[in-house]
Amino acid sequence: METQTADSFGGTEDFTAEQLKQVDAIIMSHTGKPGSLIPVLEQVQEVLGYLPAPVQMLVAEGLNIPVATVYGVVTFYSLFTMVPRGRHNIRVCLGTACYVRGGQKLLERLQDILGIQPGGCTEDRRFSLETVRCLGACGLAPVIVVDEDTHGQMKPAKLESILALYK
Repeated sequence: METQTADSFGGTEDFTAEQLKQVDAIIMSHTGKPGSLIPVLEQVQEVLGYLPAPVQMLVAEGLNIPVATVYGVVTFYSLFTMVPRGRHNIRVCLGTACYVRGGQKLLERLQDILGIQPGGCTEDRRFSLETVRCLGACGLAPVIVVDEDTHGQMKPAKLESILALYK
């Protein structure tokens, strides 16, 4: 069986030709090297933003490993995602201190503003939304983190102005 390139592989229509060339180069540079799966997945996700099933199949074929192995690694490690993520990731703390001080209300308001559920991404891929159990900033509760920026003592009314900072 002939090895396919990313350009000829089905299900990769969401990506540019340049992105697919980069994916091919990453896979080819690691072919035959033991222990290269995680570095390949990291690099491919950096290029594409996420690892959908067709890309996982391409990686498996290129590295000559079972697709199940690739899928197992992608679903095991939280740094990998099979769905698109936004340019800006919003994490809402629902730990005890944040929850009792209104963390759930923040989450509900963000869902209304963005039109997505936790784990989702806005249609324009501007924002992703997720919940976490603790951000380690209990004294600032309730807290959200956008990318690496911590926003403490948040109120639902402040959310739109905070989101406007992230283009």
